Amino acid sequence: MTTGATVWLTGLPSAGKTTIAHELATRLREEGHRVEVLDGDEIREFLSAGLGFDRADRHTNVQRIGFVAELLARNGVLALVPVIAPYTESRDAVRARHVKTGTAYVEVHVATPVEVCSVRDVKGLYAKQAAGELTGLTGVDDPYEEPAAPDLRIESQHQSVQESAASVYALLSERGLA
Repeated sequence: MTTGATVWLTGLPSAGKTTIAHELATRLREEGHRVEVLDGDEIREFLSAGLGFDRADRHTNVQRIGFVAELLARNGVLALVPVIAPYTESRDAVRARHVKTGTAYVEVHVATPVEVCSVRDVKGLYAKQAAGELTGLTGVDDPYEEPAAPDLRIESQHQSVQESAASVYALLSERGLA
């Protein structure tokens, strides 16, 4: 399979982005697709080390991830990108780069409410913020600008990981990308 695309999964911390991406990646790989998951935490460690969490650094981080995703997609890889990407301007710039190069781009908003994310609290971020040990938590004391018109919106609190991944898969299939 040589059709590449970027599938950008945006949402709050602990929304389920990475879990959905890995579930989808497994299914796509089983079908013979070339797939890479560009996990936001791994990118921060290896590609964006040294960047902080202010607006400018978050924008730079998203642009770096977007560049790598577009490069992979342009070369026949399905790049699954579970990244918070809290600002509309940053996500729009990534989409524009894809459009400019004629590379498929799909935006998925994992629209899990902050109350559900804080219960899941995979990394303990919400607990640290509540204890006053952390500031700048996206969706709590730092903004998260929800996508106005994503290609797909998933409310992960109402369905299983498998159902969420199947929703993304269905959209990719509909667009001839899976």
